[in-house]
Amino acid sequence: MIIERSEHPGWLSNAYLLAEGPGGSGVLIDGNGVVEPLLERVERDRIEITHLLLTHSHGDHVVGIAALKERFGVPVVAHPLTAGELETGLVDTLSGDGHVVRSGGLEIRAILTPGHAKGHLAFLCGADCFTADVLFKGTVGGTRGPGGDYGELRASVMERLLRLPPETRVRPGHREPTTVAAEWDGNPFVRVWRGLDEEGSEKCIVGGEEATLLLLAPDYDGGHKGLVRFGNGEEAIVGGSQISRSARPAAGTSPGSASR
Repeated sequence: MIIERSEHPGWLSNAYLLAEGPGGSGVLIDGNGVVEPLLERVERDRIEITHLLLTHSHGDHVVGIAALKERFGVPVVAHPLTAGELETGLVDTLSGDGHVVRSGGLEIRAILTPGHAKGHLAFLCGADCFTADVLFKGTVGGTRGPGGDYGELRASVMERLLRLPPETRVRPGHREPTTVAAEWDGNPFVRVWRGLDEEGSEKCIVGGEEATLLLLAPDYDGGHKGLVRFGNGEEAIVGGSQISRSARPAAGTSPGSASR
């Protein structure tokens, strides 16, 4: 099987080629505007692209999809809520939880994983899961943007993705791959949710609102991402730049927890 990744140098978003092998069938997963290395591999290995799969509607994951659709003349597959947020007619096949896309001998199963965006899908093929913007290496997706929901994101990570076999390779929407086992043991957010590390208690300000900083951890882009709880009990995953605090621990240190 062929899996190739192309990463946008600014957004750090990934687009993927998933194929049976040279001379076989395959799909492209998401578009990030820098898919030329993937297309070169398609040409070099004579791969027949049968579908374009979309995980969600955010711009850094769908740019250039219309051009790819025109080039290959194949259906674009996405969740109905994703289709509704994109230009009319772009999505041809509606997909939901458990829907299977077949490309030659490949069977690619959609897993509904909302929380970062409504209608967000992960795609599982064998021991590889393309998790887009819900689960990354060492971090998770934000929940304060349009379509975000903290409870849904936590459930998507803990009850859907991390229930896959430990050896499953996680291929995220940004940066490098990881595994289910590595994230179960070492992801700072997962460790707090599992009760392995304590929540912090530092007060902070997020978007003009008072909140408690439960966790601050490194993010995929070299910055930080935080888990916060507002006065009304609402919790959220937010970018570190949105958090105002009086004292900053060293990078990689989370409030209330000296270990991972």
